[in-house]
Amino acid sequence: MPVYSRRGFMRVAASRGGALLSAGLSPMSVQATAGSVSPIVLAPATADVVPLKVHVPQAALEDLKKRLGDTRWPEKEPVTDWSQGVPLAKARALVEYWRAQYNWRRVEGVLNSLPQFRTQIDGLGIHFIHVPSKHKNALPIILTHGWPGSVVEFLQVISPLVDPTAYGGTTEDAFHVVIPSLPGFGFSDKPTEPGWRLPRIANAWAQLMRRLGYSRYVAQGGDWGAGVSSWMAKQQPSGLIAVHLNLPILFPPPPPGYTNEEQAALAQLERYSTDASGYAAIQGTRPQTLGYSLADSPVGQAMWIYEKFQGWSDNKGDPGEAISVDHMLDDIMLYWLTDTAASSARLYYESFRKDFSRMPLELPVAVSIFKRDMFTPPRVWGERTYSKLFYWNDVPKGGHFAALEQPELFVTELRKAFRQMR
Repeated sequence: MPVYSRRGFMRVAASRGGALLSAGLSPMSVQATAGSVSPIVLAPATADVVPLKVHVPQAALEDLKKRLGDTRWPEKEPVTDWSQGVPLAKARALVEYWRAQYNWRRVEGVLNSLPQFRTQIDGLGIHFIHVPSKHKNALPIILTHGWPGSVVEFLQVISPLVDPTAYGGTTEDAFHVVIPSLPGFGFSDKPTEPGWRLPRIANAWAQLMRRLGYSRYVAQGGDWGAGVSSWMAKQQPSGLIAVHLNLPILFPPPPPGYTNEEQAALAQLERYSTDASGYAAIQGTRPQTLGYSLADSPVGQAMWIYEKFQGWSDNKGDPGEAISVDHMLDDIMLYWLTDTAASSARLYYESFRKDFSRMPLELPVAVSIFKRDMFTPPRVWGERTYSKLFYWNDVPKGGHFAALEQPELFVTELRKAFRQMR
């Protein structure tokens, strides 16, 4: 039977065994409410593009350390691998490093060294990083993260994209970079009503690019970012000329007659449906219930994400082989400090079953497949789905968190892909 969506396939598989800134605007600080880790209180956003500086009160960081020290641990797992989740020894080691050595002020300083802003779009305050290039002919690009990612995924690639001549590129490789936080993630507002699905986010991103004065630009994303970028390509807003995807939303054609490469991709989808999709089922059906435990326990929040760093990155068993412990904790901290476990999970409730379906696109599409991603579809599925597929490359290493794991390769892919669009 034809299977054109992730949900449909899982069902079958299971059954088969220029920076614009108004003059005079002053930076606003991020503060936590007194006596608590969260919620972080943000000044209401308006249509103005307002600078943002992040400062987490020291009391919130001390409270986190206390919570980490007071953790009640479960018993050790009866297996010798990650098959039942994060092993107890790995969890204890990560938490002890987090409690005793990790320094949030380091990444806070990195964020504050970048131009960060908030602006209201479609009634919601949207946080974004905006770094224009000094090269006047730079190509504007909007980069969108996924779950359990955040804007910190892209911190290592901003400078090479914006200033390519300092990183082995040419002036023709320059980008003006825009990196928004998805609604309900990081320093963007949390939706208070249903309806913030991928198509609505895609429309908001197009409005953001117009507000920043960009009349010709490209979009990039993986995971939910691939979904947002694909919906932007489907909507074809004025100014968007092409998209680049890692983890494209591609599904198999009706059987029979699959090649060996297609069979391997089908096996990946089946493994996902039977062994690795529990998080999505929970976040897609009961995000509020999940939110209570993750909002209350930093260890719970950390392990919910740490497991994905292990399962989806290019490693041989230890996620630290692919992503540094500090970088993993930077991302985890952004979820913890902003109390966005439930609000980020709601994106699954809104869109996982509705908007992650086979999507033929008429806009030019580029694809980079990183070898150890959770799903590596074959090119033939892309050719059948994207009528203007102008670039496809299988990258020999790297996984789901491409910009975080392999920043140099990620930058190279964007440069190569979009040279045809300049």
